[in-house]
Amino acid sequence: MALPLRHLRVLDLTQVMAGPFCCQLLGDMGADVVKVEPPGVGDQARRGMGFKMKGEDTAAFLAVNRNKRSVALDLKDDRARSAFYRLVETADVLVENFRPGVSARLGIDYEQLKDVNPRLIYASISGFGQTGPYAKRPGFDLIAQGMSGVMSVTGEPGGAPVKSGIPISDLSAGLFCAFAVLSAQIAREETGRGQYIDTSLFEGALALSIWETAELWATGRVPQPFGSAHRLTAPYQALRTRDGYLTVGGNNQRLWSRLCAVIGREDLVEDGRFATNPDRMANIEALEAELESALGDRDTGEWVELMLQEGVPAGPINDYRQVFEDPHTVAREMVVEMQHPVEGTIRGLGVPFKLSETPAEIRRAAPLLGEHTDEVLREVGLTPDEIAALQDRERVS
Repeated sequence: MALPLRHLRVLDLTQVMAGPFCCQLLGDMGADVVKVEPPGVGDQARRGMGFKMKGEDTAAFLAVNRNKRSVALDLKDDRARSAFYRLVETADVLVENFRPGVSARLGIDYEQLKDVNPRLIYASISGFGQTGPYAKRPGFDLIAQGMSGVMSVTGEPGGAPVKSGIPISDLSAGLFCAFAVLSAQIAREETGRGQYIDTSLFEGALALSIWETAELWATGRVPQPFGSAHRLTAPYQALRTRDGYLTVGGNNQRLWSRLCAVIGREDLVEDGRFATNPDRMANIEALEAELESALGDRDTGEWVELMLQEGVPAGPINDYRQVFEDPHTVAREMVVEMQHPVEGTIRGLGVPFKLSETPAEIRRAAPLLGEHTDEVLREVGLTPDEIAALQDRERVS
């Protein structure tokens, strides 16, 4: 069957991560994503972030911009903005991540564009949202992780603040934005009208704080970092073995008993310090020490195999090279290959959800800057002379 979002045109005015990730998700499910970028420089991630390969664009840019076409337009220029309005007339969705106030100064905010296209779904991703005392602050994943509480519960007890190893504020904001766009699309099918979406890195991270808010609001305690351990149940953490670490989930009475049997420490089941989950949580440091004293007799791989044979959830801690050499990763199609006009064959992350009837499709690698300007502007009715004049003006400027 055809891809379910094939009828949507998305204008992607975003840069770096949260917005590009949101729009890539929509593109994977069939949306025609047109990435509108400043001429000459494009998305900040093209040149200024991370690792280069053969061409000018970084691996970071290539990672979150597949299934898109690129149009280079200087939205500060009146002629280019007129061409952009023609694009807006044909669009279903627009996603931007300017600092609040910038889009209005450019003449491309929702209040102006809804007059151009009343059906337009317009989504803004910012650091802290469009309202509130922090609205005008710059938005960065690190800052949002700190202010949302995420860094306060990450790392080892008593240690320095640690951010999540992945940019959880950026990625969660992108995910929530994609969810909101699809929700607005369903509403538009009933009303015929678009609407405005406002989300942020701060709220994206904060909305994931499920167990932390449960602890705070139920007990009044301020949640603290637990390292790899769980704040509600034990043992559920990484533990040292003879050659490294494993993760184990022995966090209900049945699994706890099985874990003790596997490691040859049935005596721990009768130990009053560990009799129930509240007991184990109250004595979690002693619990860790007892378990690691037994686990030191074997390597990680041996323990994982033994635990799984007895139905105890366990696994190794893989680095990323090991992850992508793992046969399960391959079987789940979480590595895809794409053809790029400069880089040749490149790899990317696969789609983490599998639809039985309308699976996602990787149709093209990330575009070169302005690669599709002529193509897209012709589609919205600009003549070759108009396109040439526009590009001449941008080259001069």
